[in-house]
Amino acid sequence: MVGINKCSTIVWMACTSCTILLLVLLLLPAPVMPADSWFGKQASARQSSDSNASERCFCELKGLIDDCSCSVESIDSFNNVQVYPILNSLLNRDFFRYWKVDLTKSCPFWPDDSRCAMQYCSVEQCEVPPGIKEPRVAPVREVEEEDCTGEEHLGYLNTTLSAESKAGFEKWAEHDSTQDSGFCEPEDEHAPSSTYVDLLTNPERYTGYQGVSAHRVWHSIYQENCFSANSDSSGSPFSHITDGSAMCLEKRTFYRAVSGLHASINVHLSARYLLQDAKIGFGENVPAIWGHNIQEFQSRFDPAKTGGEGPTRLKNLYFLYLIEIRALAKAGSDLELMEFYTGEPEQDRDVRLAVRRLVKVARSFRHFDESSYFSNGQSSLKEEFRLHFRNITRIMDCVGCDKCKLWGKLQVTGLGTALKILFSGDFEDDSMSNTYDPQLERELKERKPPSQPALKLTRFEVVALINAIGRLSRSIYELEQFRKLIAR
Repeated sequence: MVGINKCSTIVWMACTSCTILLLVLLLLPAPVMPADSWFGKQASARQSSDSNASERCFCELKGLIDDCSCSVESIDSFNNVQVYPILNSLLNRDFFRYWKVDLTKSCPFWPDDSRCAMQYCSVEQCEVPPGIKEPRVAPVREVEEEDCTGEEHLGYLNTTLSAESKAGFEKWAEHDSTQDSGFCEPEDEHAPSSTYVDLLTNPERYTGYQGVSAHRVWHSIYQENCFSANSDSSGSPFSHITDGSAMCLEKRTFYRAVSGLHASINVHLSARYLLQDAKIGFGENVPAIWGHNIQEFQSRFDPAKTGGEGPTRLKNLYFLYLIEIRALAKAGSDLELMEFYTGEPEQDRDVRLAVRRLVKVARSFRHFDESSYFSNGQSSLKEEFRLHFRNITRIMDCVGCDKCKLWGKLQVTGLGTALKILFSGDFEDDSMSNTYDPQLERELKERKPPSQPALKLTRFEVVALINAIGRLSRSIYELEQFRKLIAR
């Protein structure tokens, strides 16, 4: 009994001690978390959420490209290592820097009342002294820096050209061929309202052009160019291509090419977004800042924000890239014979060598096969395909922002030129040749009678084609930059 009493006493004392300790802990003040620590965790959570949302844009952007024989990864490597460096240098040369276009054409489909109302979207117009104009250059209203302050405006279109640049245009025209434009609405380069535009001083970037007007343009492109068996005015603009398994190859290619072009433009706008507006006046002179906007990119390509279509749009961009690279290779002989004349012998020679390097690289990467298109007497489908695309070139005249219209017309013309090369049957398929030696030019000339024009493409088409490929190449390059920014 004594042992039991001692044990009971010990147990009672232990329980009493536990009770006292528990009461002490309950009476102590709770530890306070620093406010900045709490907000830091909340900010970190939001940042993690944004990062995860952005990463969704790329989680499905991998693997094989439909209707082609290569992967996203192989295109990334090919473009970023081999193609992009050549194009990045080539497009700074005078031959590819200037493009003659008529930006005053009225919209042929609806009243031309959709001009961008934003002050940043308008073109500052000034009178140019007649002495600097070439006699045969159209009397356009151009811009002088001392009289205009629109250079930092979102939609500002700089049409100022140096006297030296204008002097060469007359000679360049003598080297152009005149052939049917095929898949594009013919552009009259000699129209009084046509003028040369410097593409380097008018880069493609975010202009603020959006809303009803911009939506109407893209809606018309997608919904009003349906093939007879796929007429459908309902659904999203991408409803034709989300389930392309029921379409024939040609129709599927049409929609994917247009979708890829749209995606490429959206990548450019997200990569060169207005991050900070210019501040001029009242003692301030701060230039505008342009750069990558991850949130804007996410809004255009995140599956959660695009009904799951974002990655498909980006894959269509890659698909279009393969189409135009294939066209470049197929037109290789004609491009290798071009003089790329600007009146500057050293620069012209450098351009010829760079184009030949580009053609050689393109020939080494054949993953789009046009030979399977429009076979078995599908001439009516081919004509419908051509007319639909011509219609798109006309819709570009309905764009209400001049800078957007400029780049839209150029890239659509470039794609139309690629389709002409692939499906017109007028170009030799020499793309399997991947060798080059100093006698290449002589050998190519010997394959054509002297009386036969060596050039089948006009300068207007060649400049558009190379710049269009350059835009797609830049888009793929920018996707890699977005990946890196998101990873940080």
